Amino acid sequence: MMLPIHEQFIEKVKEKFIRDDRLIGLLAGGSIMTGEMDEYSDLDLIVVYRTAYREEIMNERLNIAEQPGGLLSAFTGEHVGEPRLIICLYGPPPLHIDYKFVSLEELEHRIENPLVLWERGTEISEILHRTQPHHPDLDPQWIEDRFWVWVHYGATKLGRGEWFELIDLLAFIRSTVLGPLILAENGQLPRGVRRLEQYVPAAVAELEETVPAHNSGSCYRSLHASICIYRRLRRNVANLVHREEAEKASIAFLDQVYASIARA
Repeated sequence: MMLPIHEQFIEKVKEKFIRDDRLIGLLAGGSIMTGEMDEYSDLDLIVVYRTAYREEIMNERLNIAEQPGGLLSAFTGEHVGEPRLIICLYGPPPLHIDYKFVSLEELEHRIENPLVLWERGTEISEILHRTQPHHPDLDPQWIEDRFWVWVHYGATKLGRGEWFELIDLLAFIRSTVLGPLILAENGQLPRGVRRLEQYVPAAVAELEETVPAHNSGSCYRSLHASICIYRRLRRNVANLVHREEAEKASIAFLDQVYASIARA
């Protein structure tokens, strides 16, 4: 359910965008689509434009984001691999808005069925009706092929005393490996650790063991906890080719590194 701040902002956006003939629709994804919005939610808006204006729109998308008024800061989404994205903060009060600018043709390839907030004509509705969304599948083999290299990397950081680096690696493993596998196992989309506390509360205590303090012993135990959770989760994956030699080598190296630290 949208709060007044969200509804009022959407109305301002629609009022401005409808005047631009290059734009043919405003859609919404994320929590507004699933009915999970709260006072901390941002708005994930999709701006659909006519393909002939692609270059213009991409060059002017920051200016377009200014039209509703109150824009405090905005930047493009290359850092997350999505140059079509504009990430914005409006205010006051502060409100986070993400715009993704897509052409009609690009709308055919999507990961969800967004909510139509406004459209010019019926082309958008027709596309949404005749095509289906597809969320990228989780690839357990991709994970297995990399996991033990990440473990070895973590062991090298432990040995050097680069605990912040290892803490970052453990967060990466949690969001790239453990969280997605746990969510998928429980019938949720494998989106990092997004809302994991709400969707799979039984997993929280286990995952807490993967969050270390800034010292060698805690980092070592958290990396081992991550290994144990991963080993358990992969048991449920059919036809997975285990990288057994890499697994043995990386764990032995990790234990050797920590033993040498403990002796020092």
